[in-house]
Amino acid sequence: MTEIESPHIGSPRILVLQVQPGTPPFRIVEIDGQVVGEAKAVTDVLLAAAAFGITVHDLDDPDVVRWVGGDKFTWTLH
Repeated sequence: MTEIESPHIGSPRILVLQVQPGTPPFRIVEIDGQVVGEAKAVTDVLLAAAAFGITVHDLDDPDVVRWVGGDKFTWTLH
């Protein structure tokens, strides 16, 4: 198999980790492998991305954002 034939395995610049306990619960956000803050809502993820010059057009695009332990609607512990 050549490199061109191999599947693309990308690493998105934005990683949103699972929900952490807190009042209110939050998710840790990493950009380019560095922890940049906590998100309590999806808007916090967008603001963090914008602060690093990243425009997010589709929060469901796994090449842009990887959601760990839930999706963009998961903001409470289960």
